Amino acid sequence: MNTVDVQPITWRSAVQKILDAILADELDALASLPVPDSYRGVTVRKSEQDMFAGLESRDKDPRRSLHVDEVPTPELGPGEALVAVMASAINYNTVWTSIFEPLSTFGFLERYGRTSELNARHDLPYHVVGSDLAGVVLRTGPGVNAWKPGDEVVAHCLNVELEHPDGHSDTMLDPEQRIWGFETNFGGLAELALVKANQLMPKPKHLSWEEAASPGLVNSTAYRQLVSRNGADMKQGDVVLIWGASGGLGSYATQFALNGGATPVCVVSSPEKAEICRKMGAELVIDRAAEGYRFWKDEHEQDQREWKRFGAKIRELTGGDDPDIVFEHPGRETFGASVYVAKRGGTIVTCASTSGFNHSYDNRYLWMHLKRIVGSHFANYREAWEANRLIAKGAVHPTLSKVYPLEETGQAAHDVHRNAHQGKVGVLCLAPEEGLGVRDPEFRDRHAEAINRFRGV
Repeated sequence: MNTVDVQPITWRSAVQKILDAILADELDALASLPVPDSYRGVTVRKSEQDMFAGLESRDKDPRRSLHVDEVPTPELGPGEALVAVMASAINYNTVWTSIFEPLSTFGFLERYGRTSELNARHDLPYHVVGSDLAGVVLRTGPGVNAWKPGDEVVAHCLNVELEHPDGHSDTMLDPEQRIWGFETNFGGLAELALVKANQLMPKPKHLSWEEAASPGLVNSTAYRQLVSRNGADMKQGDVVLIWGASGGLGSYATQFALNGGATPVCVVSSPEKAEICRKMGAELVIDRAAEGYRFWKDEHEQDQREWKRFGAKIRELTGGDDPDIVFEHPGRETFGASVYVAKRGGTIVTCASTSGFNHSYDNRYLWMHLKRIVGSHFANYREAWEANRLIAKGAVHPTLSKVYPLEETGQAAHDVHRNAHQGKVGVLCLAPEEGLGVRDPEFRDRHAEAINRFRGV
């Protein structure tokens, strides 16, 4: 891509002055500091969107497609905020973007660009990716009153126009709802990011930048999917089967189940992952690798005997109960088993489909046993706010396991693509090192063990 024709000292010194003010706790000065003409961001390039043609998903390498480029700072529009990003994190949508699956995100940017003259900013030959951030507000656009330069914030990833009536009872139903950093440009894996002001939430004061950045997308997604009335509407006493219970989504679902008086049955793929679940307080854990479950006989046919064996294992652990709720996100590989094991009248709540989007199941077990499948996608502002509030209160904790510098974002995404990680993988953007940004060390000390339980695993 073409980089900005600016002398390096110009934009780099402007970025450095912003960082110096943040590190010196001179946040009031940010409003008077110049906004850089450009910044460094992690991008995919439109010219490379066919680079993995013909390869299997597992052979597509984010380290080849993700670049750290200098890009122009976007124009700030009404209702928007420009944020200095101290840290961000990797989500599976960044992996999808980096391997151009299930399709290239440049189609999203082109369609968004056609919606208005202002939104044409997003239709570029590069895509700055990332759907999490923790940082400091630099500027706000016209009409923004709730936030100001110097505010320490995190951002949720719902970008919504709210010009249609459909979105006013639940913003996730708005026809112009998009995921920031995936279906829009100027995402959080960068030194600066452009967001809607109604994406902003207060940064939890007891967390470092990288810790505060890591829950955003997955914490909010798990909250809506499991706790909200828009999802499974979990209640006390429910048995909740959680796939990938030590992963990005599952680790928050496990915490919500435990906090909400439910009984999580955690499905993992190694003894190390099982131990993490037990450290979170879960007692019922299934190591699917040790048990040797094979839900598919071959590419085309599932093995119902394995569904039954899996269901028997769940009943053995629960004392005879089937799951009231199945927290489903692997998709194709597990969905038939999920529908089978849910209790009569139970709920399978689904998102993501990281093992494949085409689900198949035996409808007799759904229809004749009166089960429900509920689709769940990210969260509305209220749900994201409540999920973040639980983090700030120390009721739910980050599941950050490893942190990379911005320059190694490709490796971070590769880890997630290969499932060679636990919990969340963080990325330092402007923050020069880990551990910065803690405002309430006393409160942090009370929760230090929980905050750090995924570290180094």
